[in-house]
Amino acid sequence: MMKAKSLVLALAGLAVSSAAAFAQTPTLLKQHNDWAAYALTSGGGKVCYALTKPTTLLPGDRNHGDVFFFVTSRPAEGVSSEPSLLVGYPFKDKSSVTVDIDGKAFTLFTNNDGAWVENAATEAQLVAAMKAGREMSVNGESSRGTRTTYKFSLSGVTAAINTAGQACQ
Repeated sequence: MMKAKSLVLALAGLAVSSAAAFAQTPTLLKQHNDWAAYALTSGGGKVCYALTKPTTLLPGDRNHGDVFFFVTSRPAEGVSSEPSLLVGYPFKDKSSVTVDIDGKAFTLFTNNDGAWVENAATEAQLVAAMKAGREMSVNGESSRGTRTTYKFSLSGVTAAINTAGQACQ
């Protein structure tokens, strides 16, 4: 299960752009199997998330830090169902991350310890694949050259995304 302290820190870190907002605490809206829906109100408005932690972290002998996959809505910025990955280390500079859902691959660009889809059309395709999929794996490379793989359960993803989306309407 998710560790509340690291989850709060990860959500606050991803959600806000000003140091003052780090004091805000996300509210758990609902747990949906392996995914949870959260909401946070900061100076920039309301932010709602569906998120999960990996079921498998490879290589197993490394410290991956906190790893989360998010689907975020920020209505004040016109953002709806934005998928992203946050890890506990910096990715290799100018690298990409591959998300594989039941054999369908998506590429995310990296920036420090996060990864995002480059355009909105691909975001919608990735989210649709997540909702329809059974298994999701993510492959990347750390700044130290370590190839990492994360496997995520998609059990509860549709309900969590819907809960988060409704909270931010």
